[in-house]
Amino acid sequence: EPVFDPEFPIGSTRLMRTWYTTKHVLGTVKSQIGHAVCDSTWEQYAAARLEARPEVAAWAKNDHLGFQVHYLWRGSRRRFVPDFLVRLANGRQLVLEIKGEDSDQNRAKRQALELWVRAVNARCGFGTWCWDVVKAEPAKVDDAIAYHAQSAAHSEPIGEAVLIAAPT
Repeated sequence: EPVFDPEFPIGSTRLMRTWYTTKHVLGTVKSQIGHAVCDSTWEQYAAARLEARPEVAAWAKNDHLGFQVHYLWRGSRRRFVPDFLVRLANGRQLVLEIKGEDSDQNRAKRQALELWVRAVNARCGFGTWCWDVVKAEPAKVDDAIAYHAQSAAHSEPIGEAVLIAAPT
């Protein structure tokens, strides 16, 4: 069962408040948020690709939006904040994570994201969601977008082997 924010179960970039940063920002056209804060040069590259790809209808850097997935790490409940939320032209919602180096904790985060996506899709009413990770090779952002833009049905991530077997 997915966990929703009790006050705002359906989030929106419309509700984002103004805030200031000293980090590098990228101006956007395909986002309601005028600028994206990039935490790394790889995220900056990914943001530029999201702007350029025709399969991307809209996107947002998941910063100050409140979208998070809870996961367990070494017995503690933690919060995972994926890097990007992308609405594809085919209607899918893609949660995209950019990773330079991977770790067991990052894999635990993505396992929780896999469960969340399956739960939201099973619940219905929120469109079709999918997720992916781009690890070590930023140029694979294009591959991930193209793959998930192929059809409106749920798709498995291509950035790594499937973490959880599909229910039979």
